[in-house]
Amino acid sequence: MNKKARIAVVAALLLAGVASYAGYNAWRADRDANALTLYGNVDIREVELSFRVPGRLMSMQLDEGDRVKAAQPLATLDAQPYRDALAVAEARVTQAEANLEKFKSGNRPQEVQQARAAVREAEAAFSNAERDFRRQTDLLKSGASSQKSLDAARARHDETAARLVSAREALALAREGFRREEIAAAEAELSAAIAQRDQAQTQLADTQLLAPSNGTILARVREPGAMLQQGAPVYTLSLDHPVYVRAYISEPNLGKIAPGATAFVMTDSSDKRYRGQVGFISPRAEFTPKSVETTDLRTDLVYRLRIVVEDADQALRQGMPVTVQLPLEREAN
Repeated sequence: MNKKARIAVVAALLLAGVASYAGYNAWRADRDANALTLYGNVDIREVELSFRVPGRLMSMQLDEGDRVKAAQPLATLDAQPYRDALAVAEARVTQAEANLEKFKSGNRPQEVQQARAAVREAEAAFSNAERDFRRQTDLLKSGASSQKSLDAARARHDETAARLVSAREALALAREGFRREEIAAAEAELSAAIAQRDQAQTQLADTQLLAPSNGTILARVREPGAMLQQGAPVYTLSLDHPVYVRAYISEPNLGKIAPGATAFVMTDSSDKRYRGQVGFISPRAEFTPKSVETTDLRTDLVYRLRIVVEDADQALRQGMPVTVQLPLEREAN
């Protein structure tokens, strides 16, 4: 290829590049003209993880920067005190079950037979006392007995009569079994024992700390061997989802957007455009925070809005400044 041909090729490439650049700028200008540009920061939710029960910290499986998945074990407490408490609760359930069965089954046949024998014994004693009382009465009338003997016979008669009534009532109770109130009390006692056992099982399960969601460990607050109170932080977890962008919009532009509107999020560190939706618009005006870079005065009143990023990745980090574009007239691709 001669020199003139090379010059012609270079010129053609330059013209093509200029045309492409001009076309890109025209497309970008057209896109920006139909989009509302806002500025804000990435807002990633963080969770302080802790145990619901107190105890001695036995182990911690993760360190700062480690990735975790939902339900992944993170740390454990010394579970022996809670295993012991569960054993006691299970024993109380067994005892309450046996007690309820006793009330429902009633008295044993041997106990009923014993009560029936006591009635027969009382009947025999009453018959003897009654005959003796009548005999003493007749003897007193004929002068063959004294008033003292008659009084003693009457006392034995009344005593055996009372014992007979008591024996018959005891036999009736033995046949009927326990009262409904006693059975109901035994059932309530069993329910309480079962509830205590379930509570002990829950507390034993709570000695293991699980990740509530996918995320990244930001801070490891405690170390094994530490005594923890209920609710004492162990880890700080940065959640993968949801990822929000906190942005601000001025009052003149407030009527141009609505919850559910499409938004695109850009960062300075990447060419990727993240897609999202406007999820919340504050009903209260506030001053623009200093962390937001805008071309307007910082003292202007604005409304805070939250954008839910749908395709967030690890490139979006807590507090990162971002640019938000909201298409106004037609949907951007």
